[in-house]
Amino acid sequence: MLLSVVVATASELSLPSHASAQSPASDPEVQAQIGLFSAWIEGQIEIRGLPGAVVGVVAGDDLVWAEGFGHADIDSDRPMGRDTRFRMASHSKLFTATAIMQLKEEGKLRLDDPVVDYLPWFTFESPSSDDPPVTIEHLLTHSSGLPREAGSHWSDLDFPTPEEVRDLMPMRRAPFSPEVRWKYSNLAYTLAGMIVEEVSGMDWADYLQENIFDPLGMTASSVDMPDPQLATGYGSRMPDGSRMVFPFVDARGMAAATGLTSTVPDMARFVSAQFREGPRGGDRLLSTASLREMHRVRMLENHWQSGQGIGFSVRRIEDKLYVGHGGGYPGFTTNTSIQLDSEVGVIVLTNTNDSNPSQIGRELMSTVGEAVAKATDPELERIAWDPAWERFAGLYGREGRGRTRVLVMNERLVTMNPWASSIGTTELEPLGDGTFRMLAPTGGGAVGEIVRFVEENGEVVRMVTGDSYVVRIR
Repeated sequence: MLLSVVVATASELSLPSHASAQSPASDPEVQAQIGLFSAWIEGQIEIRGLPGAVVGVVAGDDLVWAEGFGHADIDSDRPMGRDTRFRMASHSKLFTATAIMQLKEEGKLRLDDPVVDYLPWFTFESPSSDDPPVTIEHLLTHSSGLPREAGSHWSDLDFPTPEEVRDLMPMRRAPFSPEVRWKYSNLAYTLAGMIVEEVSGMDWADYLQENIFDPLGMTASSVDMPDPQLATGYGSRMPDGSRMVFPFVDARGMAAATGLTSTVPDMARFVSAQFREGPRGGDRLLSTASLREMHRVRMLENHWQSGQGIGFSVRRIEDKLYVGHGGGYPGFTTNTSIQLDSEVGVIVLTNTNDSNPSQIGRELMSTVGEAVAKATDPELERIAWDPAWERFAGLYGREGRGRTRVLVMNERLVTMNPWASSIGTTELEPLGDGTFRMLAPTGGGAVGEIVRFVEENGEVVRMVTGDSYVVRIR
């Protein structure tokens, strides 16, 4: 009896790279969409009287496109450039959350540790005496129930020092008990930053410099430092068309929640880090498992369209999942949105309070972002269909254990369960030499497993998926 197993070489088992040999920046459709978006954003700046904006589109490890529009400073006629610096506001929370996850990976803390274990002075007025302790995870997922702020600093633009935050805590009353509902809290992330300092023995800004900025090459990022390359921040447009100019506002003790300054190219480096898989090291800030933990929904809104991960906001638009964050600071509003499956992200930084960067980001993603995603889609580089694979089509199963049908559909092999109450298919991605990978939209079943077909005397007799197999019935 002649027994053969159709296998692939190690090189053939590798997944297609994210980017094609040709840079997506040179793709004609990408260039067309850049022109379309540029015309639109220039029109928005004109009709709405916006000072300026810098936008960027990231694909994998590449900053595909970045450009400034309008003015970094109106009075001096300083143009907005791709390297202009902005107050990133609540984007700071992503870096604080990343720092916590790094310390978690090092075994120095757990997410379910009570905050009071690290900040013994942490006390506040609880809604109920039966409330569970506030944990680190509660802080990072906005599920602590704590008030939004530590005081009136957004009104008078005089942010508290760390000591003042600590002294104010006993006078803070939590509107909700932990885990009752999602409630955004700058105070929570201020406390998380203090935990980073307590556990690491480093100032929060120094920790970010050593463990995030330096590994990623974020040379233009800093914390609460006036900079001549910083854009001038402007208030909302008044009925007479004027805008007030905001002075530099130091976030002081609340820097971990809102004190970061950065640029589009630097933020692009942070976005790219969200796609890197493998163990922590070098420009991989976290292990794959920790990254996925940050991107996974921990608190879900009732409409199921948006939720909260660790640091990241998470939202679903149709069949696509996005993670990211926004930011608002006196004179600045910002937004970053990342589509994990396509490994495409968009960044929008503006120097006014009424620019709606979330909307700008949606337009940027739907035009340039979508074109970049198509230009870098590994499906375009998939192994060409081989008519010889038609011999794998058939009915497989085990006695009393269900059936699997392998079908040829539009030059693709798919599997389906003919005994199921509804129709569903799973594609077999060709990897070379007749070996395939099980694809699925979710992580259920055998998704990601290698599929191979066993032949005896030239006839296909079984299908092996991972370590399991089914025999061919007909």
